[in-house]
Amino acid sequence: MRDYPRIEAASDHSLLVTFGDKMDRSHHERVRRLFVSLETALARGFALHPAYASLLVEFNPLNVSFEDLEKEIRRCLKEERGLALPVSHLVEVPVCYGGSFGPDLDAVAGHCGLNAGQVIERHSAVEYLVYFLGFSPGFPYLGGMDPSLETPRLESPRKLVPAGSVAIGGTQTGIYPLPSPGGWRIIGRTSLRLFEPHRRPLTLIEMGDHVRFRPISASEFKELESRS
Repeated sequence: MRDYPRIEAASDHSLLVTFGDKMDRSHHERVRRLFVSLETALARGFALHPAYASLLVEFNPLNVSFEDLEKEIRRCLKEERGLALPVSHLVEVPVCYGGSFGPDLDAVAGHCGLNAGQVIERHSAVEYLVYFLGFSPGFPYLGGMDPSLETPRLESPRKLVPAGSVAIGGTQTGIYPLPSPGGWRIIGRTSLRLFEPHRRPLTLIEMGDHVRFRPISASEFKELESRS
């Protein structure tokens, strides 16, 4: 078994730092600590891409060598335990499940051997951890979904998924912040705007935050939407 963390070249302009081989909260904390540390230590020209148990560091090889960047990463790793992380927030996400807002809810229920009400109950009973943002600006990859709700992605992705769609893909659940193609199973929708280009910060939900879904009616959804 290889030791962690490990640092290796991912391309001619990127290094990958890996803390483990599975989704785990302890790995997430180390990813987050290194992310925050490198954000402070590195100058402009670097891009950081966190995942469940790894952090990809992109750089310009004309400005810095693999060796020098690896030294800086190892220095940050040694100092990570004393680093103060940004405060995490609990974000409540109101969701109208089913109907036109969640066209795949019944399919998820059928696959899992449940009824729609049980899917809603189990999906909204958990406090999820935001492992990282990706795919599109502000898309939160959430950990902690009830394993009984695991459902495969669609065989053919939709060409357009509405913004705010709450969906399940395999063992994961997330929220589409913008209209986009997507192959996850849509079970509901929120009126919250997860990404706003003119807002600071740009994203409503950040890595390290926690999310809780709150079931609402269609009328409450329309009322909330009218305020946003």
